[in-house]
Amino acid sequence: MRRLYPEAPRISGAHAWAFLPLIVSGRPVGCCILSYDHPHRFPAEERAVMTSLAGLIAQALDRARLYDTKHELARGLQQALLPRTLPEVAGLAVAARYMPATRGMDIGGDFYDLIRLGDTAAAAVIGDVQGHNVAAAALMGQVRTAVRARTTLEAPPDRVLAETNRLLADFGPDLFTSCLYARLDFTRRTMTLASAGHPPPLLRLPGGDTRPVVVPPGPLLGIVPDAVFPVTEIALVPGMILAFYTDGLIERPGADLDDCITDLARHLARADARNLDLLIDDLVNEAGTTGQRADDVALLLLQHRPG
Repeated sequence: MRRLYPEAPRISGAHAWAFLPLIVSGRPVGCCILSYDHPHRFPAEERAVMTSLAGLIAQALDRARLYDTKHELARGLQQALLPRTLPEVAGLAVAARYMPATRGMDIGGDFYDLIRLGDTAAAAVIGDVQGHNVAAAALMGQVRTAVRARTTLEAPPDRVLAETNRLLADFGPDLFTSCLYARLDFTRRTMTLASAGHPPPLLRLPGGDTRPVVVPPGPLLGIVPDAVFPVTEIALVPGMILAFYTDGLIERPGADLDDCITDLARHLARADARNLDLLIDDLVNEAGTTGQRADDVALLLLQHRPG
């Protein structure tokens, strides 16, 4: 140090230094430097303690860097699996939000999607894979890809979920997956929905009346290979808003899930719906999910705006 930085002793005011190389598996990962205000001798016992300390610091530093690498990899995987942008669909205004759980690696299995089916139809999907880790994110990518691969202009929601379910049953996943699939037909002005154990969407009519859509749920995906998913049909009304969400938005410790859904519907009915992006911010803030989250959250808003 004196050779490279001859002014260092005078500037720092230190009179002794200990240089501890940080070595992990024979490779250097850094160097720890201790300085002293007064001249200091290093007896053998103190040198032994410092050598042990350097080994512990080196291992901690190496683990921290490995965690950062895994974290960046996981976040990159999450971002790659979720849609970067949603397609423009004539007659439909859209807003979406995904927020990972703040515990763990900031990734999870919640997902949403909007699929354009020509000029006359579209499909909206939301799902939730159990867990907040790389395995959940990977399975989420498989589910989203499977749903997309089976979505066509002619495919009804129950068939899309049934075929996706059979595929996941062959995989034998260890994680549970819920999913809600909706097909919007702008020619017939109807929307058909099917659910695999997912919370019901909320419907807000132009007058402000808001309620959950009654969608009889089938089983979660990947459990029963020949499961049947009942279909519900509702009319597409100009100005109506549909809110698709995952349970991370509504669940509260000790609270009944139906009461949580009712509270969200009540707030949606009162909220300003002129701008969907502001509306989605309002719903997230009201749910209290902007800070620490035990679960990840996905939220997809659709508003029918015929030209």
